[in-house]
Amino acid sequence: MAEVLITPQTATAAETAKREAPETTDGFHLVIDALKLNDLHTIFGLVGIPITDLARLAQAEGMRFIGFRHEQHAGNAAAIAGYMTQKPGICMTVSAPGFLNGLTALANATTNCFPMILISGSSEREIVDLQQGDYEEMDQLNAAKPYAKAAYRVLHAEDIGIGIARAIRAAVSGRPGGVYLDLPAKLLSQTIDAVKGKQSLVRVVDAAPRQIPAPESIKRALDVLKSAKRPLILLGKGAAYAQADAQIRELVEKSGIPYLPMSMAKGLLPDTHEQSASAARSFVLQEADVVLLIGARLNWLLSHGKGKTWGAAPKQFIQVDIAPTEIDSNVAIAAPVIGDIGSCVSALLGGIDASFPKPSTEWTGAISERKNKNLEKMAATLAKNPSPMNFHSALRAIRDVLKTRPDINVVNEGANTLDYARSIIDMYEPRKRFDSGTWGIMGIGMGFAIGAAVTSGKPVVAIEGDSAFGFSGMELETICRYDLPVCTIVFNNNGVYRGTDVNPTGGKDVAPTVFVKGARYDKMIEAFGGIGYNVTTPEELTKALQESIASGKPTLINAVIDEAAGTESGRLTNLNPQSAAMKK
Repeated sequence: MAEVLITPQTATAAETAKREAPETTDGFHLVIDALKLNDLHTIFGLVGIPITDLARLAQAEGMRFIGFRHEQHAGNAAAIAGYMTQKPGICMTVSAPGFLNGLTALANATTNCFPMILISGSSEREIVDLQQGDYEEMDQLNAAKPYAKAAYRVLHAEDIGIGIARAIRAAVSGRPGGVYLDLPAKLLSQTIDAVKGKQSLVRVVDAAPRQIPAPESIKRALDVLKSAKRPLILLGKGAAYAQADAQIRELVEKSGIPYLPMSMAKGLLPDTHEQSASAARSFVLQEADVVLLIGARLNWLLSHGKGKTWGAAPKQFIQVDIAPTEIDSNVAIAAPVIGDIGSCVSALLGGIDASFPKPSTEWTGAISERKNKNLEKMAATLAKNPSPMNFHSALRAIRDVLKTRPDINVVNEGANTLDYARSIIDMYEPRKRFDSGTWGIMGIGMGFAIGAAVTSGKPVVAIEGDSAFGFSGMELETICRYDLPVCTIVFNNNGVYRGTDVNPTGGKDVAPTVFVKGARYDKMIEAFGGIGYNVTTPEELTKALQESIASGKPTLINAVIDEAAGTESGRLTNLNPQSAAMKK
């Protein structure tokens, strides 16, 4: 049979039109292409109108979509991914309620300086502006503005590339933070010529350029540091985020100055380093006369740089920060150094030579004496083996296991669980400890754990108070669904702070702080196919944690501790004046 040649003359008009029509793309694919072009390959989120198809297409195009049970935890995962990588973590939500759920995580990211982009679908502008009652109608852009570093809305498909580029640059440049990107539903289905669409995409170049400090600010800082009799270096999580690990370690060791890490800066140098003053925290804060702040803010976590925490000794502060507006926020800063931390620390190092005065043995000796005294006291407390377990004996068991695996990510939240673990669990590597941070927010646990596991590929141990765990506990299903190597340890003392409070009226309702007695959180993860343990002794806890880590599987350890263990708000009892008054 002879071959039939189809020519333009013999083809139908429909076939000709189809062949000659230009290829098109749409808003869905442009969003995906713009993210991939900027090496952003993971989305944390929760599907629904209008982003379900976007999630499906992203997965089909080779991106990873990690689906959560609640948008707040997806946002927390994106935020901690941003902190770990210096690239904005991406969270995607539906409109209105979904957006609002993600807004808490966005605000927390902005407060903590974590780069993150919250992308939400939204109702059409013409309906929202006339308040005509659209499905999940809400002016999301203006709702986000007070809680984000920047907020943008894209209305035309050809602007998607620019919109995502602006969001990326805003999230990571200068002081990092959360950015909101509003994508109305109609935008995603818009079509444009494929060639024009490709040309509209933007690959961001040098998103977070170095900011070199002024030479005179470096000289001023070094002069103040040279004048110190009792100097102290204080490292914040900004120092850890900067990934200037080698320079910071060299500055500490070359200067010989004792240092104090804030909780998420632990591990920037090993907590066992001889210059660490963590075990003498109160002493060095009160007695230091010059404090060099690197990536740390004088906020409530440091008593705003004044008051009893800082003692009566006059203080001079040197502050290294990328944001000039942070200077003098609470107390006068004698020597501000403005720039990115890596550049600033390198410049300071240039002025520390053999002639630079080392701290006196009187100062370092006094710190060592106080450290040894406190460490001996803590060791005696940790050596006790009460029945039932308390925070100290349980954390001793965890500490000893984690000491053998310095590569493991540690997530920590709760009131007492956070306070005690921060003091007891040593960290040995940077950016391995994630906790409630600047806002002191509870509920970050499972989101941070998932984000850390997905981003690093390393195991995660989440040390949770039973109250804090309740905020995000349903994400155990997410952990099991993606088969993540996350071990969650729930410190179960039957309540918020403790489980011993009673209803003063004698009524049927339990006290506001009390949970179900003898709850078995380990059964929750078993319901999703994970491995559960119920432990009541440090020995059982040790064995369960070792097995959990070795398995590489989703696990949960229900650690039963004394329900009388714990104090109101951990060590923040001063924030509960009414409770203090009730106890008088």
